[in-house]
Amino acid sequence: MDIKKLQTVVVDALEDVKGQEIMLFDTTGLTSLFDRIAVVSGTSNRQTKALAASVRDKVKAAGGDVVGMEGEDTGEWVLVDLGDMIVHIMQPAIRQYYRLEEIWGEKPVKLGAAKRKSTPEAAEAAEPKAKSKHLAANQVAPEVKPINERNTAERKPAAKRATATKTTAAKAPAKKAVAKAVSKAVGKTITVGPSKTEIAAVEATKAKPPKRKAAVPAAAEGSVPAKRVIKRVVKKAAE
Repeated sequence: MDIKKLQTVVVDALEDVKGQEIMLFDTTGLTSLFDRIAVVSGTSNRQTKALAASVRDKVKAAGGDVVGMEGEDTGEWVLVDLGDMIVHIMQPAIRQYYRLEEIWGEKPVKLGAAKRKSTPEAAEAAEPKAKSKHLAANQVAPEVKPINERNTAERKPAAKRATATKTTAAKAPAKKAVAKAVSKAVGKTITVGPSKTEIAAVEATKAKPPKRKAAVPAAAEGSVPAKRVIKRVVKKAAE
């Protein structure tokens, strides 16, 4: 079996059983025993055994050869020998301890280039999916054209443009007259008359009766104000 087809079948078989952290390496420059190595993690003994069985069955169904399998008893590290390709199915602790990626990982192979290129599922996935027209996100937005104000003004009917010109011409003399009046008033003293409020206050003040002065009793005719005589008594000094 062609090595590209073989690696595609292996990756598909590992993905079918939810293999974790699938990595594929090209080992043609490191050894002559095999051309590819695949490393994948299984969360339990049952999953590692299921991954190995899936690889074995898929490769046989595709017409490939399975040389042998090792480690199915414990399920911690199951190795599947496919001749041109070796598949290492390991539990996370075992994989972290041995670190096969550091030994064989000189030329990693991208999974996108290794899987589902020659299968019917790949052709089906490559076909563009029909989009529903009922969703707003799938609808084509109309093209928005910028508005040119100059062009809009030019497109106005001739009657409207003539009316606008006449209105502008009629307003011009009025503006000039106001400007002249303002220029003449500059530098002159302008007398401002009293406001209505001030006039009303003055009239209210005038309408009030005059204040009355307190009456002072008049002195009787021919009367003379009495005088007070203060006598000083001087004590004689004792003889």
